[in-house]
Amino acid sequence: MAGILDLLNSDLGKTIISGVAGSTGNDSNKTSSVLTMALPVLMKAMERNASTPEGAAGLMGALQGKHDGSILNNLGGLFDGGVDENVKEDGSKILNHVLGAKQQGVEKIIGEKSGLDTDSVANILKVAAPILMGVLGNQAKQQNVSASNGIGDLLGGMLGGNSATQDQSFLEKILDADGDGSVIDDVAGMVLGNASKKGGIGGLLGGLFGK
Repeated sequence: MAGILDLLNSDLGKTIISGVAGSTGNDSNKTSSVLTMALPVLMKAMERNASTPEGAAGLMGALQGKHDGSILNNLGGLFDGGVDENVKEDGSKILNHVLGAKQQGVEKIIGEKSGLDTDSVANILKVAAPILMGVLGNQAKQQNVSASNGIGDLLGGMLGGNSATQDQSFLEKILDADGDGSVIDDVAGMVLGNASKKGGIGGLLGGLFGK
């Protein structure tokens, strides 16, 4: 199964990055950095939420309904002339549901590392969240995941399955950010310290952070 970071390097990923950058008025390289950091974090948060039967059933319902992947069928139309406010509103609801009280802390850390202000990061994530849900809905169809007990495996597979411990700990740490700023240096030090290890989310994030 292709991982979420493989997707960002594909033609579809490049279309998503340029479209999100254009619709939010941000630089493509910085938008790419934000998405490379944020999408695994969002998926890790979803994986956490799906660890309960209620959470898994809720996510499965969304992927079989509104977020079945159909948004990917007309990305040109989605981005042409600016993203519809309904899409951004939907994205805002997804972020609130997935990240909850941790949303501002996550956006702050990603902003620090990407060189964008928190509002720009928030705008990028609002547009990207419904697209990510569409990608997951599409994968669920392709993998014939129709029951909520398979959603955790789907998310784990797209996160890279048995990814290195430090990659997982980075995702856990960033999700535990409380927004007070103190975690930013810890996370930066942890990821930069692991930057020499190539591959996986840690290696990619280490590269993004200038090592």
